[in-house]
Amino acid sequence: MGQRGEMYSTRLVRKDRTYFFNVKENMYGDLYLNIVESKPTEGGRFLRQSVLVYQEDIGEFIKEMQKSLDYLKMHAKKENRIQEEE
Repeated sequence: MGQRGEMYSTRLVRKDRTYFFNVKENMYGDLYLNIVESKPTEGGRFLRQSVLVYQEDIGEFIKEMQKSLDYLKMHAKKENRIQEEE
């Protein structure tokens, strides 16, 4: 087990925020995905928000997330659709 139960971690850095995707293990050996959004505030601090998804829920979580992604793709602004097609 890694630091604070971290087993794997990756991140996505965008203009004004960073997303962390962490696979962790709790003290009982259960694996879960911790998705964290971090963005700076005006005071120089960082606002962090996270979602935990346990291993037994990952399949259903991905299925529902895919539905949301499909909806976003279908209803993307015309400019975004053109960029995706290129």
